[in-house]
Amino acid sequence: MNRLVAFRTSIVAAAALVLSACGINSVPAAEETAKAKWADVEAAFQERANLVPNLEQIVMSSAEQERETLESVIQARASATRPEIQLDGDDLGDADKMAQYQEAQNTFGGALSRLMANVEAYPELRSQENFGRFMTQIEGQENRIRVAIRDYNEAVRQYNTTIRTFPDTIGANIIHGAEPMVPYAAVTEGAEVAPTLNMRGDDDAAN
Repeated sequence: MNRLVAFRTSIVAAAALVLSACGINSVPAAEETAKAKWADVEAAFQERANLVPNLEQIVMSSAEQERETLESVIQARASATRPEIQLDGDDLGDADKMAQYQEAQNTFGGALSRLMANVEAYPELRSQENFGRFMTQIEGQENRIRVAIRDYNEAVRQYNTTIRTFPDTIGANIIHGAEPMVPYAAVTEGAEVAPTLNMRGDDDAAN
C-alpha cells in the first residue's frame, strides 16, 4: 500500500512538472508581466498629457504669438487621450490599434516639441519660475516614457519568446491559445524614442 501511494505521488509530481514545463504557468505569467508594463506606458503618456494645462497658462500669459502653436498642442493632446484609441491588455496583439495609439502619441509629442522650441525664443518666459518648473517636469516625464516603453518592449520580447519556444509553446498553443504581442515600435523612424526637449537654451546647453 505504501508503495502504491508513493507511486501515485511520484506520478502526480511528474505530471505537475511536465505541465509546468509546457507553459501552464510561464505563459500567463509572462503575459501578465507584459500587460502590467503596458499599463506603465499608458500612465507615463497620460502624465505627460496632464502637464499641458500648466504649459497653456505659461504661453497664454506671456507669448501671444505662440497661441496658434499652443492650439495644435491642445488638439494633439485631445487626440492622444481620447478613449477610443486607448489599449487594454487584450489589445496588445492588435498591430493596427498599436499603430494608431503610437501615431497619436507621436503627433502630440511632435507638437509639444515644436511649441517648446518656439517658446525658448522668449527670455521673459525662460526666466519665469513656473516655466523652469514645467521644464523640469516635462524632461523628467519624457525620460519616464522612454523607460516605460523600454520595459514594455522587453516584457513583450520575453512573452513572445516564451510562446514560441519548446516546451512552453505546447501550453501556449494548446491550452492558452496565446498570440504574439506587438512591441511599441516606431510609426516613423526613431518615433519610438520620446523626443528630447532642449529648453535651457544654447548657452546653457553648452555649459
